[in-house]
Amino acid sequence: MNGDALYTIMEAQFIRRHHAHQPRENQCTSAVFKHIKAPSNLVWSLVRRFDQPQRYKPFVSRCTMEGDLGIGCVREVNVRSGLPATTSTERLELLNDEEQILGVKFVGGDHRLKNYSSIITVHPEIIDGRPGTLVIESFVVDVPEGNTKEETCFFVHALINCNLKSLADVSERMAMQDQAVPINQI
Repeated sequence: MNGDALYTIMEAQFIRRHHAHQPRENQCTSAVFKHIKAPSNLVWSLVRRFDQPQRYKPFVSRCTMEGDLGIGCVREVNVRSGLPATTSTERLELLNDEEQILGVKFVGGDHRLKNYSSIITVHPEIIDGRPGTLVIESFVVDVPEGNTKEETCFFVHALINCNLKSLADVSERMAMQDQAVPINQI
């Protein structure tokens, strides 16, 4: 994990329980947190859709699935220009609706994120007296030749932060639309 990060007690408990990666010598690992002002079931409805990452991941332009959605299924993701990649092949490693956990492993593609695995967990919390969500995404990845662990973690953090900010924007917009429905239409 990122040694200089200060976690709340709750965040530290979730990391120990769900995000315990075992990096090898040539790998880096860390976790990124995002507090979202939307109910966890709404956030999870976006995160769990392994077949539709483009719903909130801004760098994904297209996703095609091989087989049915389930553990072991594979998706081929097309990446928007601006990143040093055009495709990524990814396998669903874990999908637990009860505990709201998603695990993904990159198994191919034209990117430098070799042996990349991530775990995303979604946790209900109260933000400003309303239902909110704590999302934690952790990862482990090989450090590419010519890069340092710090550079690699910085790059992956930037990607995850962008994805989680977009997840927050989409979720919060959907939550506001849900709240805007007149009572007589429910």
